[in-house]
Amino acid sequence: MKDRIEAIMKREHMTPSSFAESIEIQRSTLTHILRGRNNPSLDVVMKIHQRFKYVNLDWLLYGNGNMINQEKTSDDLQRSLFDENEEIKPIPQVDLEYRKEMPLKTSENTYKEPVKEEIRYIERPPRKITEIRIFFDDNTFEIFKGEKMPF
Repeated sequence: MKDRIEAIMKREHMTPSSFAESIEIQRSTLTHILRGRNNPSLDVVMKIHQRFKYVNLDWLLYGNGNMINQEKTSDDLQRSLFDENEEIKPIPQVDLEYRKEMPLKTSENTYKEPVKEEIRYIERPPRKITEIRIFFDDNTFEIFKGEKMPF
């Protein structure tokens, strides 16, 4: 039966993924069927037949007869494109004299130039180092203050 399913896929130019989507089954189910791991269930066969009405059910199940049904059903007949469409009537013209135009409003959120402020730097007296503490790895430390700085 997997060969017959592959024949339908080939005729429809479908990949296994798109075929599984079109008959509304999981892709893994179709993969197992195509690899011969599982046989298709009756539900899968019926979904194939419902989706592809032209497929002969006897051929799909047993391989007997032709792939395509010879009987024409009402679903198989193509209808004319314009059979069900009614004639389109022209839309009457609207009198323009009754049309009222709205005045153009200017936006209240107009663009304003940003105010450029001058940045002033306050001068401070230069800072000086008053004390440095150095800690040594032997748990001692030394403090340098004022004029005793080595630099």
